[in-house]
Amino acid sequence: MAMASNNRPSKAERTSAAREQARLLHEQQAAAAKRKSLLVKIGVVLAVVLVIGLIAMIILQNSRGEVAESGPAPKGGNEYGGITLVSDTEVAPTSGVTVDWAALGEVPEGEQETKPRGVAAAEKGQPAQVVIYVDANCVHCAEFESAYAEQLKTWVAAKDITLEYRNVAYLDRNSSTNYSSRGANAFACVADAAPASYLPFAEAVFAHHSQGEMSNKELADLAKANGADVSGCIEDGTFRPFVKFTDTASRIDAIPGTPSVWVQGKVWDAAADEDFAAWAQKLIDDNK
Repeated sequence: MAMASNNRPSKAERTSAAREQARLLHEQQAAAAKRKSLLVKIGVVLAVVLVIGLIAMIILQNSRGEVAESGPAPKGGNEYGGITLVSDTEVAPTSGVTVDWAALGEVPEGEQETKPRGVAAAEKGQPAQVVIYVDANCVHCAEFESAYAEQLKTWVAAKDITLEYRNVAYLDRNSSTNYSSRGANAFACVADAAPASYLPFAEAVFAHHSQGEMSNKELADLAKANGADVSGCIEDGTFRPFVKFTDTASRIDAIPGTPSVWVQGKVWDAAADEDFAAWAQKLIDDNK
């Protein structure tokens, strides 16, 4: 008769092993639950951080889009929103001009047949008045500058004309960074700090058009390359109220687009008068 194996676990041992196995299983389940809970908590924290980040971004974008209702005009700036050069290195002797775009009122609906404010023929024997509406992000403005910047510089250097730029922001609607407004602010910064750099800087900005929009740093670097150290003014948006004023006034005056050019109170019709230089030269000569 065979004897029972002495290696068979006793009932007490089997009970102890079952309890140990149950304990280990419970610990494994508890650890898994803890990991799951931790992952859920991390996910919630990350979601909260993401939401906070999005809210902060929206607030920052909105704050950047807000423009004070009033502010100073740059040197050479006038009450019409223009920046006037009286030579290729000098702006008009204006100072202390402030503007308030909110006081301009609402932009009227429909097309208006009006001459822009401050546009008029200069008196006989005085430099002819030239007023140009431009947008830093406008391809046709870039083309106009490429074709006529040197001629404009020649006229204003000889004091045959006063050259007034009204820098608008019509194309901000096509830019996620408000490049038109930032570019116009940069123009004002350069006029205020280094008038002799205005024309070279403007020519450089429009020459860059085919390469796309520039950041504030790139605008500041380009200004510095043309003799104007205005990084703080550009970054702070010092003349954004002035830009907003110019833009709002131009819309109220129903400026049809950019570039729009007036010489001696007469508007240049690019379709009828293909060569701007020849058309303008006649008006300039007639005023001498």
